[in-house]
Parts: sequence; structure tokens; C-alpha cells
Amino acid sequence: MNWDANYRDKITDVPTALSHIHSGNRVYIGGGAGVPIALTEGLTACADRLRDVELTHILTFADAPYARPEFQDSFRVNALFIGPNVRRAVNEGRADFTPVFLSEIPELFRNGVLPLDAALISVTPPDEHGFCCFGVEVGTTKPAAEAARIIIAEVNRQMPRTLGDSFIHVSRLHHIVEVDRPLPEAPQGGSSPEHLKVGEYIAEMIPDGATLQMGLGSIPDAVLAHLGNHKDLGIHTELFSDGVIEMVSNGVITCARKSFHPGKIISGFLFGSKKLYQFIHNNPLVELHPSDYVNDPYNIAKNDKMVAINSAVQVDLTGQVCADSIGHSFYSGVGGQVDFIRGAARSKGGLPIVAFLATARDDQVSRIVPSLYEGAGVVTTRNDVHYIVTEYGVASLHGKTVRQRAKALIGIAHPKFREELSYQANKLGYM
Repeated sequence: MNWDANYRDKITDVPTALSHIHSGNRVYIGGGAGVPIALTEGLTACADRLRDVELTHILTFADAPYARPEFQDSFRVNALFIGPNVRRAVNEGRADFTPVFLSEIPELFRNGVLPLDAALISVTPPDEHGFCCFGVEVGTTKPAAEAARIIIAEVNRQMPRTLGDSFIHVSRLHHIVEVDRPLPEAPQGGSSPEHLKVGEYIAEMIPDGATLQMGLGSIPDAVLAHLGNHKDLGIHTELFSDGVIEMVSNGVITCARKSFHPGKIISGFLFGSKKLYQFIHNNPLVELHPSDYVNDPYNIAKNDKMVAINSAVQVDLTGQVCADSIGHSFYSGVGGQVDFIRGAARSKGGLPIVAFLATARDDQVSRIVPSLYEGAGVVTTRNDVHYIVTEYGVASLHGKTVRQRAKALIGIAHPKFREELSYQANKLGYM
């Protein structure tokens, strides 16, 4: 096949490419920092001719102009994970939320639960063999593209080339729009003293040779800040950011003692600064794979000493973890929390950890509560929870009675709430 001629024949402009989207279609939009921004911006320009187009995606790190109220007759978002750009639309009833484990999203596309008429994706220019790379977001985008009837690709010269199961041949693409624009970047902030204390407690639990699930945010950064003296750590995670770069440079993260994919950082997608995108470009240390592979609890458990670090909005005194909502208001999604908690629990020497600051709203609200708020969703069940960590310590809950759990959780709550939590625990019959 003369792939180069085939590629050139498919190049078009945004309006022409999007003319293949029709009313009533279900369209996947590439996630994370792999958002095809020119294509998503172009959707609003053709809104007048479209009605009832479902746009489905995970968390996207870019504006979502299609989710504005004025486009609600044309587009309706079906968020598989809720980000700030669609949160208001979801909670105002102008968009939908589908709760689902990240590991199970690819199968929704493949088995016809969410059949896709089109996929809007962002990829690298083709290599000498005609293969484009999905770059920073392979997890759900590669499976979506493989399942979609039509693939509309934004070929971005600034998309880094990542290795692993991350490629698609130009012969599979139907319409191509060429762009040359920077990827969305994540601001790199610091960690508060409270975050650093949480990170210190977690770092003390992590043995040399462990494999880590590390995401975005102050707590993952705080953990990394305390791992400078560790040896031969590895990474198997749905997502990582800039904090990993220094740990690789100083020899802490080598992946040398991993029992699954030794010598490799395994991830599904990436989000960080330009420095991160330069670090991963053609880097044999890093491999990206679809989320049904990365987040499969069976594969996660193949990593000995697997340490899963996840967050929570609230935890009740029995150990139920709410991580996707604040009462009836949806906030984020299930993501990979349960995948990694269960995978780490089955790992030899694994540590499933849920970590968060003990309070919210400037210490006015306790995150450890007698009962979850009405409407709050249980993401990780009390049966799955092993370790809860706040800036006040570590509560080990696995194999413990409800009375023991309540006592341990009260012990790591903010001191100003402990008396009331004890009173409520007694009132509920837990103590």
C-alpha cells in the first residue's frame, strides 16, 4: 500500500471533516490532554444543522464549548467521567453521567452498549510505516477508534510519540485534519504541610521495589516528595504527571524489580507540562496501553507490592468511600479507583490506600462522617477498603469489626470533630 498517498487523499478542513457527523449520531471525543481541540471547537460551528448528537468522553483537559446551554438541542454530553468543563451541565440536567469502571469502558464500545458512529481523535503524524500514535491518551481513545464506524483524526505535529499499544495505521482513518498546536498543560502546584504529612505517612508504608499507582494532585506529589531514599520503585497507573520525571532522573523509579512489565512504566494516559510531553516522546521506559489492559485488576495484581493510592470526598465510620459525588451532586466519576484498590488487594504484598485531608472548606467540614450524605455514591465498598490515611495518621480497616473501624477512623479525623463523631458512633450503635 502507498500509505503516503492514502494519507494525503484524506486531508481536509474541519468543516468538511465534521460534515460526516449527522443528527442522532453518537460521537466519541478523545480524552485527557489528547482532546482534538480544533474538531471540538468546530462542532459548535455546525450546531445549527445538528440535533440530538450524543458526545461521549472521559475527563477532558480542555474547554467543552459544546456543553454550553445554547447548544443543548444540538449536543448532549454523556460523561463517562465528569470534569470541571461539563460538571455544571451534568448537574443542571443538560448532560448525562454514566457510572462505569475505567477498565470496562472499552467493552461498552465493542459490545454495542455504546455503539459509536464516529470518533474524534488526536494523533501524531504518521511514521515511516504509516502508523500514527495516540500519544498522551491511549486508555479509552484507542478502543473507541477501533470500534467507531468513522474515524476523524486531528493530526497534531506537537503530539508526542508514545510507545506500547498506542498506534493506528493511516488506512484506518477516514478524514484527517492537520494542526500544529500545543497540548493542554496541567499547572504544577505545591503541596501544603497537611498534604506533605499525608505523603509522609504513605511513604513510610511503601517498601523498596514497590510498584505505584500515581495520579494527579497534591497528595501524589506529596508522596513522591518523601520517596527520595527509596530504591527500585516501579509505576503501573492509569495516569501520571511531572512528578515522576525527577524520580526517574534520580534513580528512585527504575522499574527494575517489577514482576509485570519489568523495566517499563505502564500507563493509560498522561497529563502534565511540556516537560512531561518531551520526557515521554519516543522514551522506551514508558508504555501506554488501553484501559481494559492497564486497569484490569488481574493485570494490576501481577505487580508484586502494588501500592494503589486513591482519594475520597467522604468516608463514613464503617469504611464506605464516596469519591464521585457530594450528596446528590455528581462531581467526578468512578475512574480507576476500584480497579486499583481490588488489584492491589490481590497483589503479593500489595497496599490499597485511600488518602485525603481530614477536612474541607477551611476545616469547617469533616470528610470522615458518621454516615455519607444523602445521595452520595459508594465508589469503594467497606468490604474493599484496607487503609485510610489522613494528616492525622493511618487507619487499617481490613478484617476489622465496625466498632474497630469506627474507633480507628475517629482517631485520624480532625481533633475538633472527634467528640461529635464518637457521640454519633455510639448513637448509631457502632461503639
